[in-house]
Amino acid sequence: MSPQPKRFAQRLNLREGTVDMTHGSGGRAMAQLIEELFMQHLDNPLLRQANDQAAFDVPAGRLVMSTDGHVISPLFFPGGDIGSLAVHGTLNDVAMAGARPLYLAAGFILEEGFPLADLARIVASMAAACNKAGVAVVTGDTKVVERGKGDGVFITTTGVGRVPAGVNISGDRARPGDAILVSGSLGDHGVAVMASRENLSFDTRIESDSAALHELVAAMVAVAPGIHCLRDPTRGGLATTLNELAQQSGVGMQLEETQIPIKPAVAAACELLGLDPLYIANEGKLICICAAEDAEPLLEAMRSHPLGADAAQIGQVIEDPQGFVRLRTAFGGQRVVDWLTGEQLPRIC
Repeated sequence: MSPQPKRFAQRLNLREGTVDMTHGSGGRAMAQLIEELFMQHLDNPLLRQANDQAAFDVPAGRLVMSTDGHVISPLFFPGGDIGSLAVHGTLNDVAMAGARPLYLAAGFILEEGFPLADLARIVASMAAACNKAGVAVVTGDTKVVERGKGDGVFITTTGVGRVPAGVNISGDRARPGDAILVSGSLGDHGVAVMASRENLSFDTRIESDSAALHELVAAMVAVAPGIHCLRDPTRGGLATTLNELAQQSGVGMQLEETQIPIKPAVAAACELLGLDPLYIANEGKLICICAAEDAEPLLEAMRSHPLGADAAQIGQVIEDPQGFVRLRTAFGGQRVVDWLTGEQLPRIC
């Protein structure tokens, strides 16, 4: 939709202007913000209708819906920003059911005084992420809070997707003997954000792995529609996610430390910061639990996709009514990998 500057006395000053309370008032200023900033980047036929909701046809079959709030600090970090993260985070939650994402809704909470130039940069990043993923934001909402009562921008996204026929992926379907796979190296996102937050630099630049995983999932489902569990290990990382799956399925997990892919730079940063990489958040990786006979075909499919090039089998599901996740260390010992206690890295997604 083309902007209609004649409706407003002056165009938004996207270079030097800031968010003010009128931008969330529901009046003319809010209409101008939507028209000259949000619509400029996120335009599509459904959003252009400007209703309070989006009406669309849905394909036959099972639909999935997921919602996620994004409060990351800092808003811009190596490899991404809150805009692309808000798209990837919800698309991935939908994709972890084996679904193809169809539509997104986005809610913005803006702080009075936030620079319009930064907001435009964030919305443009969202648009680029949506275009790359082939998904549109079809409805949204904007609120403004007083200066000092927010932290720049918070974004909530809700996604809807369709599950292909014959696919039944759920966290309660892990069975003893199943293989545990990961799509690539762990900890990149959390360490990149922490380094940016603390102004730390390393010899090797560490970037967030933030990415939309639904195309990788589609390739996996195509070769193994009987995948038991998929989960993206975001807050709490690999350790907490596997504990969640173990509890849901009533099984234990046995991991092999030497098989878990972690980049040397991430491992070194974690050692320096006193962090365990197994608990660090990821935004572009997935965990897959599948029947043992599906492991090799799945690894081959994952490694043929750019987002799964470093995929590896890291362990297997075992019988354990207590639901422990155990790790065989590089030195041959055993330790329990427990749930995350407290908040290792707050405001990470």
